[in-house]
Amino acid sequence: MSADQNPVPDTAPAARPGRRTLGVMLLLTVLSAVLVLTAVGRDWAQGRAGTLEVSVSGGRISELPGGLALVGLAAAIAVFAVRGAGRLAVGALTLLAGIGVAATAVAGAGDTAALDAEAARKLALAGSTATEVGHSGWPWVAVAGGVLLAVAGLLTLRFGRGWPAMGSRYEAPTGKAPVKSPAKGAAKGADTPADLWKALDRGEDPTAV
Repeated sequence: MSADQNPVPDTAPAARPGRRTLGVMLLLTVLSAVLVLTAVGRDWAQGRAGTLEVSVSGGRISELPGGLALVGLAAAIAVFAVRGAGRLAVGALTLLAGIGVAATAVAGAGDTAALDAEAARKLALAGSTATEVGHSGWPWVAVAGGVLLAVAGLLTLRFGRGWPAMGSRYEAPTGKAPVKSPAKGAAKGADTPADLWKALDRGEDPTAV
């Protein structure tokens, strides 16, 4: 095989795995936030207070799952603004947020304190407790969201150093382009009719060498 037929090395495939894992991390983080924020807005526990039905949402039982899901979203955005050790810190924060979401959701899955408080409020009797208590499956949806967020954190810790950063694209250029002399450059470069007219308009002789 001749030298001209040798394939040119392609550096693009080396960058693809990094971008792919970045995309997976962002997808997992957004999906996690959707699952958790949806779950905490639904009823996690139901019961009765005398003849009245009572229920409490995940957000009433604990505000932590929803708050930590928002922390995870903020961390995903912060990935583009930091590099090196900063990426590791963001990954660790995301991992801890995911673990926190899952742990608090598991704790809230069988919680009855918030439901009892709601029963006491409805009956206007301190110390009242709910009866016929039942729990929904929404806490476990939040747990799944927490697991996804933790995986996003692990991906950031493992691959974050190789992900593109926003700063490199928007940095001001360090060098200046050479400035062309308007008189000479414009006249010598008058290769088209439009250039000729512009040169004549400036009072230059486009035919001068």
